[in-house]
Amino acid sequence: MSQRDQISIGSQSILWVAGVGVGLLTLAFVLGVQVGKQSAALRRPLQKGIEEELKNLPEPLVDQLRIFEGDGPDKLVPTQKVPASAPREAPRAEAKPAETSAGAEAWTLQLVATADAAEARRVAEKAKAAGFATTTLREKGQVKVRLARPAPRAAMDKTAEKLKKAGFKPFAVKVE
Repeated sequence: MSQRDQISIGSQSILWVAGVGVGLLTLAFVLGVQVGKQSAALRRPLQKGIEEELKNLPEPLVDQLRIFEGDGPDKLVPTQKVPASAPREAPRAEAKPAETSAGAEAWTLQLVATADAAEARRVAEKAKAAGFATTTLREKGQVKVRLARPAPRAAMDKTAEKLKKAGFKPFAVKVE
């Protein structure tokens, strides 16, 4: 045999071929993962349309727009009122504004603070059924349900006891 008929492969050539092979395998793996992600995304159900999202808003759109018209996000916007057929004696006594000096601080009770608008709406409806007028407030990504009318702290503490008996976990919040 002559030298022309022999093929010699050096260690440098073996490393180069192995490196190219590893690179091609890595490229094939990454492309396969990307194709898998895309096919999974195509099988996922379509997201809700804007109309469906508007139907699930926690309060009427008009009340939400008031926030942008200058009422400010920290203002309490009444969204539910006690119907005329509901018991009037207890809610009036507990929701009555303070009849003390002008220096008295006003408090209210917060029933829930949640990111889930449906949960906030459910708590507000439960409070309404129990005879308590509520308001909802959007603040820092949370929907908060509070009693509609502020009162002095002592009156709010009495109201909190009644709410606890009705199955709520209220806590006092200073109204500014």
